[in-house]
Formats: sequence, structure tokens, C-alpha cells
Amino acid sequence: MKIFALLLALSFVNFCNAQFVSEDDTLHFGAGFIISGGTYAYVYTKTKNKKKAFWYSLAASTLVGFSKEFYDGHIIDGRFDTGEMIATSMGGLVASTTLQLFVGKKKKETLKKVAIVN
Repeated sequence: MKIFALLLALSFVNFCNAQFVSEDDTLHFGAGFIISGGTYAYVYTKTKNKKKAFWYSLAASTLVGFSKEFYDGHIIDGRFDTGEMIATSMGGLVASTTLQLFVGKKKKETLKKVAIVN
């Protein structure tokens, strides 16, 4: 059923051409992804707390996106672009969510195996 739903959703992708994503927005998304991924890895290795790592990494990418747009808007050309800030934050959200789902599972599985063997 999951595969069918995925194929159905992917079949409608070609019909969705209402939004235009600029190259600059994709760069902002990538920057948010990298900043958030690095922050998540650093915080998780220091604290071993997935919730702290998630929120700190999301906050870091959002703060960087806001400060960059604040700099562009008030110092350089007088235009604060919320779309670019949101793109940076979304890149951070994707990285944080992905890492939260997949980081730390091996340790739990090996601990369960050790407990079963003993």
C-alpha cells in the first residue's frame, strides 16, 4: 500500500508547475542543510541528546537564514527576502529531521542484542 501511495503521489509531480524555485533558493536550502547537519552532529556528539541536537540545529539554520537576510535587507540593498530565509530554514528542518530519524539506532539495537544474549 505504501508503494502504491508513493507511485500515485509521484505521478502527479509533473502536473505541479505553480511554483518557481530559483537557483538562489536552492543554494539557501543547501546552506541551511549543511549548517543544520553540522550543528546536529556537534551537539549530538557532545550531549548524546537527540532532542537538544534537533532543536539546536534547527535554530542554528533559522538564525543564519534570518541574519543573512537581515544583513541583505538593512545593510546592502534594503530588501528583506522572506522566501530565502524560509528556504534556509527548510533546509535545516530537512537535515534535522533526517538525522533525528537515523542517528543513534545502532546503539539501541546492539544493546537489545546484548541483553538477549546475556
